[in-house]
Amino acid sequence: MSKKKENTVEKEQPIAANKEAKAAETTENTVEELSTEEKLQEELGKEKDKFLRLFAEFENYKRRTSKERVELFKTAGKDILVAMLPVLDDFDRALAEIAKIDDKEVQDLKKGVELISNKLKETLKTKGLEPMTVKAGDTFDAEDHEAITQIPAPSDDMKGKIIDVIEKGYTLGEKIIRYPKVVVGQ
Repeated sequence: MSKKKENTVEKEQPIAANKEAKAAETTENTVEELSTEEKLQEELGKEKDKFLRLFAEFENYKRRTSKERVELFKTAGKDILVAMLPVLDDFDRALAEIAKIDDKEVQDLKKGVELISNKLKETLKTKGLEPMTVKAGDTFDAEDHEAITQIPAPSDDMKGKIIDVIEKGYTLGEKIIRYPKVVVGQ
């Protein structure tokens, strides 16, 4: 070979080696860039997941506190209403005693007491107070009734059932604020 061709071949070899090195370096840089990009994508995914979980937790917190607040408002006057229950009981007892007397003047008195009693009951009803419906013959349930005594049942079918209701029970919203006091057949 001639010297020119040898010089050209010698020059081409380092150029080719340089090109290969540059290509390998470019590939490494691309891999590094991809791995960096993948890392960033993974971190971004983690942050998005973290954000979504935090957002969902906050929404649950808002919903829970809002529900608790509504419950608080529903039962805010509980102490006052509980204090008024003996007054309702007194009205019921007074009406029962007045009903025993058969006199014209007493009947007029009874009408007045009934009006006041009904007005009080309606006012308390607007505040969420409801009497519990319990009557003799209902099945006794320890979660809904308070047994103050047990007596022998007048008949076999009255065993485990309510014989008499001594004191009415009341609910405020969906919560029982006073359990009905009952006598249970044994």
